[in-house]
Order: sequence, then structure tokens, then C-alpha cells
Amino acid sequence: MKKHLFCFGYGYSCDYLMRELSPSEGWKISGTTRDHDKKRELREQGIKSYIFDFDVPLPDPLFILGDVTHLLISIPPDSEGDPCFNQYLQDIIELPKLEWVGYLSTTGAYGDRNGGPVDETSEARPSTKRGSRRWKAEQQWLSLFKQYNIPVHIFRLAGIYGPGRSALDSIRAGLARRIDKPGHAFNRIHVEDIAQVIKVSMENPKGGEIYNICDDYPAPSHEVIDYACQLIGIESPPLIPIEKADLAPITLSFYKDNKRVKNDKIKNELGVSLKYPTYKDGLRACLEAENQEIISQRNVV
Repeated sequence: MKKHLFCFGYGYSCDYLMRELSPSEGWKISGTTRDHDKKRELREQGIKSYIFDFDVPLPDPLFILGDVTHLLISIPPDSEGDPCFNQYLQDIIELPKLEWVGYLSTTGAYGDRNGGPVDETSEARPSTKRGSRRWKAEQQWLSLFKQYNIPVHIFRLAGIYGPGRSALDSIRAGLARRIDKPGHAFNRIHVEDIAQVIKVSMENPKGGEIYNICDDYPAPSHEVIDYACQLIGIESPPLIPIEKADLAPITLSFYKDNKRVKNDKIKNELGVSLKYPTYKDGLRACLEAENQEIISQRNVV
């Protein structure tokens, strides 16, 4: 049977998920973007794409979504929750072939735990505006499972990185700063591991479930930057106490929460084995991907 994945907010993670879903296996992929250049790029890749934003609705949602079997949502919510849910609730309820729905949320839904552990059974206690909005959107999507038995899955993602979007890139751009907040740590997740977890869930739907997608090793950001500098052979920037760092509000909000996120559920229930269980594994892979890209470009020339 033909399978159709529609991505509201076709971005970085969806690009990697697409690589996991072969057209030879019957997959059709489409989605939305806010950018006309991105729309053109997607269509050149054979991905049917549409412009969608808060003030630019889909032209004919029932026609566009009519044969969708898998629906992935990764658009940031606003104060009213998820814009896709708020605009297309009735259309989604009526989709005749829908087998799986995934919502990409954030581990920020757990809030601050003073460095303590959290898992999917932990109460959501968001302590930032961003986390609160995501948690509200989670509840909206989970209501479809509770009221209509639509197989909704929530994925709480840690900090996303991968080729072109890692500490290696921020260092080369001169943007990396080593901020010291004693006892503080973040979980991260390589984009390829996000893609593999979502694919496994699509193959094994379990409506109403919440999954943490994160690595095995929460670490302070200054440690990650230091290791990335070692990989590319440059001197690490100085360590700056957080109270002297003069951080932008959005950056400072990332340091407000301090927790160690557990990922046992994706391993035990979905059988996932992370490709990059630590940031060191992931950064080495990013550097290798960069080197392979350079070799490929030389071969083309």
C-alpha cells in the first residue's frame, strides 16, 4: 500500500527522515515550508511542498491531506498552541487513511530539576515560555488520541545537532563561547538518531505514547565546545562564568533548566540502538561527513 508522509514544517530533521524512507518501499513525501526558495528546492527533490505559515493557510487541506497515512508536525507553537492543530483539527479528524501522527516537542517540557533525572513518567513542569508552549501543543495533539483514538505520538527532543549544525560550525563561525555554570548539563541528540527513532515508531504505532529522544551523556556546553576544538585543532575559547557572559535572553533560557533526561524507553520499547550515544561520537561523525562532502565535491570537479 502506498504510504504518504506529510510534514508540517519540513526542515532539518525531516530531511534526514526522508533518507530513511525509500520510495521503493512505497513512500510518498510532502510537506510545508515558509520559504519559497525551500519550496523550490524540495520540489526539485521530488517532494511536493506547500507554503504554510500562521497567516498563510493551505489552499485546499482536504485535497492536499486526503491520502496522508503519516503526519509529522514540527512547527513551533505560539501562545495559542500548535497552529496546525488550531487550523486543521477537523480536517485531520476526517482523514480516512491516517495510521500515525508524530509531534516533535522538547525536553524543555520537564522544566528545571536542579540536575536531577527525568523520564517519560515525570510530570511536565515547564519553566520557560518556549517549554510551556510546547507542552500546551502536546496536550492538544494528545486530545486526538483520547477523544478519537487517533494514534498520536509525542517526541521530546533534546538539543539537535548534526552535519552543518554542530559545535564545529559555531566554532568556525567565531560564535562559540564556553559558558561555565557549575553543575549544569544538557542532553543532545544527533539528527540521524531522531530520524531512526521516528521511523521505528512509524513502523510500530503506539498511540498516546511520549518518547524522549536524547543521547546517553548529558554534558555542559563548554565541554562540548572544548572537544570540538580539539577535533579541528584550534585553541578553545576561554571559560566564562555565566554571570559575566551577558547572554541574550533566548540563550540564557537554555541555561535556566538543568536536568538529566533518560532515554530508556526508546531502547526498551522501540528497540532503538543509538548511532551516536554521546556528543563525542556525534561530533566525530559530523567531521567525517564534512570530509566526505569535500571529497565528493572534488570528485565532481
